[in-house]
Amino acid sequence: MPSIKTFRIIGLIALACGLLSLPAWAEKADRDKPMLIEADAMRHDENKLLTHFTGKVLAFKGTMVLRGDRMEVQQDPKGQQVAKIWAAPNERVFFRQKREGVDEFTEGEGEMAIYDSQADVVTLIERAEVRILRGNQVADQLNGQKIVFNNTTEVMTVDGLPKGTPGRDQRVRAVLTPRKTNSATSPAATPSPPTAPTAPVLRISPGSPESKKP
Repeated sequence: MPSIKTFRIIGLIALACGLLSLPAWAEKADRDKPMLIEADAMRHDENKLLTHFTGKVLAFKGTMVLRGDRMEVQQDPKGQQVAKIWAAPNERVFFRQKREGVDEFTEGEGEMAIYDSQADVVTLIERAEVRILRGNQVADQLNGQKIVFNNTTEVMTVDGLPKGTPGRDQRVRAVLTPRKTNSATSPAATPSPPTAPTAPVLRISPGSPESKKP
């Protein structure tokens, strides 16, 4: 009779080879969903609980989508996962996820992405960019060397490159669009509707050149 280990490996192979058709931010339930992965090839080490995927990697976790050239998933004995995904040369990893309770998505790109399921944190590294979409319109756009988005607190941290880095722009850049309000409606005449979740709080890293300005 096949062992539990055998069934686990068969399941991973099915995830690597199967065809998935799932909807493509951060929904709080995403962290508890299974991670489903497509790739051209897979190698699994049961003793280390480490799985490598290579070739046109596409990963789904609830509403979260990650796309890149290769991926490494490290799982601990409790089932928590840390996924690292790398882009092909001269390309960037793509990330997208639905925001909780609103018609908004967060999507981003970077040369490398890391997702920690226990902390529920996404990190984009090198040539990092994040866009917040309201409907089909880009509302906010952030660029930096490293962008960290905490799905639980909805706090986003953006790092620039250190001073003196040759040939690269070290400044953090952000375009923030104010939310529209209906000024024609009097607050006294109409009860205020429930407040929708606000856009993620932005914080500049203590190591960023912007944080050293007086």
